[in-house]
Amino acid sequence: MTAVADPARLAVLRELLIAIVRDMRTTMIRTAHSSVITEGHDFSCALLDGAGELIAQSEDSPAHIFPLARQARLALAHFGGRLDPGDVVIGNDPYQGGTHLNDVALIQPLFAGGRRIAFAVVRGHLADVGGNVPGSISGGAREIYQEGLRIPFAKLIAAGRPVRAIGDLIRANVRLPEASTGDLEAMRACLRTGAARLEALRARIGTAALGRGMADILALGERRMRAAIAALPAGRYGFEDYFDGDPHTGESVFLRLTVTVTGDRLDCDFAGSAAQVPAPLNCGLTSTETGVFTALKALLDPKSPINGGAFRPIRVAAPVGTIVNAQPPAACGGFGEMRRRIESVTMGALAAAAPANIAGDTKGTSNHVLIGATNPAHRRTTVFYEWPAGGTGGFFGGDGSSAMRAYDEGDFGSILPVELVEREHALMVERCELRPDSGGAGQFRGGLGLRRDLRLLAETGVLSVLSDRNRVPPFGVCNGQSGAPNRFRVWRDGAFIAPSEIPGKITGFRLQKGDRLIVETAGGGGYGDARLRAPESIADDLRQGYVSPQAAAALYGPAAQGRELRLRVVAVDHDRFAKGGRLIGLAPSDLRHLGWTEEAPPGLLELVNPRGAPLRAWAVVAHQPAGTVSLGPKARSFLALDDNAVLAIRPLSA
Repeated sequence: MTAVADPARLAVLRELLIAIVRDMRTTMIRTAHSSVITEGHDFSCALLDGAGELIAQSEDSPAHIFPLARQARLALAHFGGRLDPGDVVIGNDPYQGGTHLNDVALIQPLFAGGRRIAFAVVRGHLADVGGNVPGSISGGAREIYQEGLRIPFAKLIAAGRPVRAIGDLIRANVRLPEASTGDLEAMRACLRTGAARLEALRARIGTAALGRGMADILALGERRMRAAIAALPAGRYGFEDYFDGDPHTGESVFLRLTVTVTGDRLDCDFAGSAAQVPAPLNCGLTSTETGVFTALKALLDPKSPINGGAFRPIRVAAPVGTIVNAQPPAACGGFGEMRRRIESVTMGALAAAAPANIAGDTKGTSNHVLIGATNPAHRRTTVFYEWPAGGTGGFFGGDGSSAMRAYDEGDFGSILPVELVEREHALMVERCELRPDSGGAGQFRGGLGLRRDLRLLAETGVLSVLSDRNRVPPFGVCNGQSGAPNRFRVWRDGAFIAPSEIPGKITGFRLQKGDRLIVETAGGGGYGDARLRAPESIADDLRQGYVSPQAAAALYGPAAQGRELRLRVVAVDHDRFAKGGRLIGLAPSDLRHLGWTEEAPPGLLELVNPRGAPLRAWAVVAHQPAGTVSLGPKARSFLALDDNAVLAIRPLSA
């Protein structure tokens, strides 16, 4: 890496490139057809250098941007390193650098003097790409063929001429062809904006200066990240977490990460994670890298603009055929759930190395909500799709935000406007408010989730939901407590009904006129011991209605730690797992203290980490001395426990 000759000039160039991306975004918002993009902002744009490394983005989603860089490089390789002026490549395959099938990428190489100098790229979420349910995303998909049209790399535009067959193929396989065609045209216009603005900049400063500036931007990003990594204590750190459950078996799905810090390099290894499952809880390696990169940038270097140089010191390894490096025909509709859990384990693993930098977990899921129904006012079928926000985690020095987008979601809307929902769809929004008592307790409280009630006005409708953190709630850190989990219910004829056996995994549930879908999103995890929360903060929570008097007494009053057990750790030589979950044995009397009996099914516990993120485990009855807990080497390592340490254990309501 060479020194930057003129940092001020470089900063100006970097901001000019970011301004180009903002112009691309403006074009997209003003010309797209579907509210998913115009209101929800479920799209992202970027500029890459001629080799496909990320140079500039603005208020875009990391879930879209990081994969776009790999996708551009894969597309270039797919065409034998040969792309021509006027070409636009289309693709959405999760096994070729894509995310899930709704997210369609367009990639346009840009040339000067016959040499490729950059790429303009955009990824937009199409409201429907076919598949077995309206909106294409569901909690019950077993394989990718049920999730819609999979588009391998192809030229949508070849040397400036549209390839009609590709457009015809897309229109023939989606439920909303006009909206999909309109959004693809908006994406093309977005790329034209980027190409024109970059050409104007190149003409102004020269091709050589533009190329040197791009290289310097990448070098600066690399230097900053290497310095941040070098400031961490060297060593191996690990963490584990779960997905709520395979919607077909009900078993939890296990995720494990080991992070090794060596000098100014960082290696992330997902060995030990579950094998890919016949459910939408898989992702390709690109999405796994995205989750790691997002968490590390936010944790270690949050203030500088994002570019590909920052990720040069980071290596990600994931065994082929696992949920984090899935192979065909694994379903990938829940890639958003996957990357958020990957972010969680990355944060959890490095919590011990940088405890002042971490925060409680976010709502931890995309919360895909889709309702297909005929709107009699428009005499056509519509697909309602939104991804309601939840709480973010408390952090050292402040409470989390309520019903807000987190660090990993870009400029997405928190929720669609009521007026738009009721104008476009046969739905009535009957309630939209913050969800009291949903933020995790702590010295700094997690943010609140929201509640949204939607009543169906059409004669019938089809409901699908893909969500996580419905059973295993978002965790708190440094002794902070968990936020409330996500929850989706249907109110019919004066009673709640469960639209699926596995919470948050709903596929094609038939709604009737007058049914109300009640969406309750998760709160963020808390930070720090709840007993240290300032009395004036508790009083303000009560005054604002964020916390009820009953919850305040239970969480912050004298009896707050009443069901928490403090047990002496007994080291054993192995960690116990069964059906995708960690098991710990407790004496019958300790189980009774936590509210169970020997006949009750195992319950979910939280192994509190006062210096980082907690582990979760399921309790089983063990014949061992009361007041002790046996832990294997992985658990002791993750929690940084010595032999004979005392561990706090608390029950979780999920």
